[in-house]
Amino acid sequence: MNIVFYGAREYDHLYFDALAADPAYGCTIRFLSANLDADTAPLAAGSEAVCAFVNSDCSAPVLETLSGAGVRLLLMRCAGFNNVDLPAAERCGITVLRVPGYSPEAVAEHAMALALAANRRVCKGYIKVRNNNFALDGLLGHNFFGGTAGIVGTGRIGAAMARICAGFGMTVLAYDVYPNPELEGLARYVSLEELLRASDLVSLHCPLNAATHHLIGADTIPLMRDTATLVNTSRGGLIDTDALITALRRRKFAGVGLDVYEDEDGQVFEDFSDDVLRNEVVPVLLSFPNVVITSHQAFFTRTALRSIAQTTMENARAFACGEELKNEVRA
Repeated sequence: MNIVFYGAREYDHLYFDALAADPAYGCTIRFLSANLDADTAPLAAGSEAVCAFVNSDCSAPVLETLSGAGVRLLLMRCAGFNNVDLPAAERCGITVLRVPGYSPEAVAEHAMALALAANRRVCKGYIKVRNNNFALDGLLGHNFFGGTAGIVGTGRIGAAMARICAGFGMTVLAYDVYPNPELEGLARYVSLEELLRASDLVSLHCPLNAATHHLIGADTIPLMRDTATLVNTSRGGLIDTDALITALRRRKFAGVGLDVYEDEDGQVFEDFSDDVLRNEVVPVLLSFPNVVITSHQAFFTRTALRSIAQTTMENARAFACGEELKNEVRA
């Protein structure tokens, strides 16, 4: 199988190169630094499969171009697929496979790191010390021990976060349409309203769809405690950015940690250090001392990259061999 790998970075070669050389997979990978979009889709001509990421454009026009180029398989090297037009993929005869669980702990650990950094003003404290300022003014935080953690979405990542919070000595509340039996005895399932009202830490781990879009917004933010810490390592659209900024200006939240945010697609994974950001969201959010933002890096550990590569290649092999496609997603 010939695979065109879009949006390749140096770290992608760490594990994909070795697996591509393994005869068991019988494939050739052509790495492109360009991301998948309407302009780059024709570059897949002559290949049976393309490998895309969470920031790729997998809209109907792009999928139609890929189909016309002979592509029959879309390998998403990530868990999320909200950027894929699944009905269009089905119409085009393109099978979509994903990596549902590469390293739940990687994302959960980063979520807690964001929570701690935002709550304890770690970034601000570091900058002060770099400037020889050892005063504690502006660095006052809250204890998580003895508090309540609210986990919204209790799949593999949410469950891992629940275990971390329990380890911090927190009472764990959970909200999910489908309760996770693994959390029995560790977390108590409640309504979203009760979770938001009672939690000192709210961490989002649910997929982005029509039901969860702006789950945290003008109607739900007032339910939350003014001293709560809000963390999002899932999808930016779960939080209404305008409502969040309005709340922050009213001194809502002890801390906010974001690894994702709305309208990040144009800049995620790119270097704008010598340029001007066209997106105004990040500068506005960073103007608040209790907000910490990272660059969609929650997944970014060696363990996760290895797992992503292995599962992606196994997906490709299963498709080529006509085996059961355990990680297929459909409309």
